[in-house]
Amino acid sequence: MKSKKPIKIIGERDISLNLGNKTHHEHIVNIGKALSSPVRLQILNLLKIKALSIQEIAEMLDIPISSTAHHISCLEEAKLVVTESQPGLRGSMRVCICSMQSIHIDGAEPNLDPYKNNIIIHMPIGNYYSCDVEPTCGLANENGILDTYDSPKSFYSPLRTTAQLIWFHKGRIEYRFPNHCDHDIMPKEISFSMEICSEAPGYMEDWPSDITISVNDKELGTYRSPGDFGSRPGLLTPPTWGSNRTQYGILKTFSFKENGGYIDGTLVNPQITINDLHLKDSPYISLGIEIKDDAEYIGGINIFGEKFGDYPQGIVMKIIY
Repeated sequence: MKSKKPIKIIGERDISLNLGNKTHHEHIVNIGKALSSPVRLQILNLLKIKALSIQEIAEMLDIPISSTAHHISCLEEAKLVVTESQPGLRGSMRVCICSMQSIHIDGAEPNLDPYKNNIIIHMPIGNYYSCDVEPTCGLANENGILDTYDSPKSFYSPLRTTAQLIWFHKGRIEYRFPNHCDHDIMPKEISFSMEICSEAPGYMEDWPSDITISVNDKELGTYRSPGDFGSRPGLLTPPTWGSNRTQYGILKTFSFKENGGYIDGTLVNPQITINDLHLKDSPYISLGIEIKDDAEYIGGINIFGEKFGDYPQGIVMKIIY
């Protein structure tokens, strides 16, 4: 008698689904259907130990082969069982095995605050998607300057993801946040908060800079930073960072609502609303931070992470329903 060759296990061993994801609904329904039969539960219990043919399952449970084949089909559709054709004494036979170790169905959106009905995502400042910057520029973490001082090439260093301070004189940096918006409900507001200031040689309290913010390529407006602050240590800035350098910034909030764009709660752009961002059209939400070539004050920018400056955060996106 020929011995069975080992069956190849395919499929998702630990099934994780979310009720808020519509693409998961069909799978959840199929799992519910598959688990609704006591016989199918018995079959899963047998197959979790070893691979069995449909004939062997039928004999062990004393049920017709045709019924067994139907039960296996339901379990396959739910991705709880995989089958493989293998040589037998009289031709090929279907060998089955349980392909699942656990099932987890989450009833909550992982980034959703169920009490405030908000989605909040924290983005480390080094996790930008793209950049095009000009010196003076650089990145630092709590241990010091990253890669090459005052060179745009440092922005492409693998160490950039550890950055706690980013600065550049002119140019643009873009972040892309995962889009967890509910596609059936239009948000009332989307906002981005960040600690920022101008970028001067060393530091200068009076050093204005025009910082332009855009979301999904829709320009919200320009914030004029009053200066580059270093007259006192930042509350979180590590002691290893020189006292003659930028120390902290100002926490600013940029948002789009149903009637336009806001900076710190003040309406600055009534021409573009949250509806104009087309939040349902893309798997990501883009945030652009820019010092334009034609800005009145080209005074650069510093962006602070959670371990520099006065506020323990990177860039925080909040979506309010």
